[in-house]
Amino acid sequence: MGAILNLVERNLHEVRVDDARMLFHIPSSSLFASDALTGEIIDSLRAAGCSSEALVQRLAERFDGAEVNEVLRELIALELVSDGSPLTPDIATRRVERTALNTVVLNVNTGCNLSCTYCYKEDLDKPSAGKRMDVETAVASVEMLLKESPDEPVYTVVFFGGEPLSNRKLIEYMVDYCERRFAEAGKRVEFVMTTNATLLTEEIVDYLNAHRFGLSVSIDGPKTVHDRNRITVGGQGTYDVVRRKADMLLSRYDSRPVGARVTLTTGVTDIETIWNHLFNEMGFAEVGFAPVTSGDISAYNLTGEELIEVFANMKGLGRKYLEAALEHRNIGFSNLHQLLTDIHEGHKKALPCGAGLKMLAVDHKGELNLCHRFTGSSLPTFGNVHSGVKQVELNDFLSQRLDRTNTGCDSCRIRNLCSGGCYHESYARYGDPTHPTYHYCELMRDWVDFGIEVYSRIMAENPAFITRYITARKVH
Repeated sequence: MGAILNLVERNLHEVRVDDARMLFHIPSSSLFASDALTGEIIDSLRAAGCSSEALVQRLAERFDGAEVNEVLRELIALELVSDGSPLTPDIATRRVERTALNTVVLNVNTGCNLSCTYCYKEDLDKPSAGKRMDVETAVASVEMLLKESPDEPVYTVVFFGGEPLSNRKLIEYMVDYCERRFAEAGKRVEFVMTTNATLLTEEIVDYLNAHRFGLSVSIDGPKTVHDRNRITVGGQGTYDVVRRKADMLLSRYDSRPVGARVTLTTGVTDIETIWNHLFNEMGFAEVGFAPVTSGDISAYNLTGEELIEVFANMKGLGRKYLEAALEHRNIGFSNLHQLLTDIHEGHKKALPCGAGLKMLAVDHKGELNLCHRFTGSSLPTFGNVHSGVKQVELNDFLSQRLDRTNTGCDSCRIRNLCSGGCYHESYARYGDPTHPTYHYCELMRDWVDFGIEVYSRIMAENPAFITRYITARKVH
């Protein structure tokens, strides 16, 4: 009698799409269509483990024995079926030994000309009181990037704030410096900026266009929604000026697609209306939604019921995305688009994002923060641009998050897509950036199941959409 075979449930998740059984291979975040034989093997082993010989006998009336053994070998190789051999751990190493930084976020000014009520920025100041990054710190940030990770082919410099354009002089200096410096090193550099758009002029837009900035505009939707929270220091709504500036931007900017970033706070759950305004009426290429659940000002956090409603409405917009995809159109819903990209690429991540691993954020003092959301927080920094990265401390921190023991993450079906969730979300809610974002778990699992369904339908009915809009996409 051979080894007893058992189904490895922690590596397998099934999603039904009409009559099709889709197998989500959890370790690799890959998706397979299950044929009749594969389905029968799974059902049989789920009922009771047995030897391969016994399994062949169980299925003898419907399937050839050689066929059964061939599929079994494939399922064992994928570690969906176990023959008792040790399974490969999800995370090959339990410790981060070295990061490969390729992105630096420059917090060029803590000042902002707006006073958005929900802003998470703990170091935010009025423009007049803003702490501006100086040239020396910005240059040292770039030099640190090259020194720490000299072998990267492409580097990204992100300008952030406050409102980054309130320190336009520094941005322009750094663009000139970076283009010259990286060219000398035989490297490519890309620039990224998130702006509230209020300070844009035709001259600035043409400058950003010439240097191919990746741009995102912070805008929350139509006037009634936007003006609830995105207000001036004097308390006035900003929609009219943002709309005017964004229209000008979108009419002139052609080097890269421009995206809109929407912050969802309590009372704001109508995803589709916001998307329709920003995508169809204004012409943004992508619209991404960021629900606020753990901000410092609890009055602006979405309630549990509202968060459920947000995800339900995201699925509603997702169904529109699917309809459009089957007609070979991309409607720019970036939350779903990114999920489909991750599924298509078999994206597997041991950590939730590139913070600390690929990216660090520099504050006006030159201190190195885990990401832009942590500048001004009480979380200890990980070095300084002048003295370099505190690699041991950073490795220790990242290694803590790698360890999924006793977290529930080690057996979760989306563990390699979510990886515990956003560090800052955990920090704001639980006071610990290594703590998983448990308040999102069920909603995220359902959201991924929805993504699997959408991806399966597109692949079955219009795979050319994936080739056109997913495969060719470069994610920065």
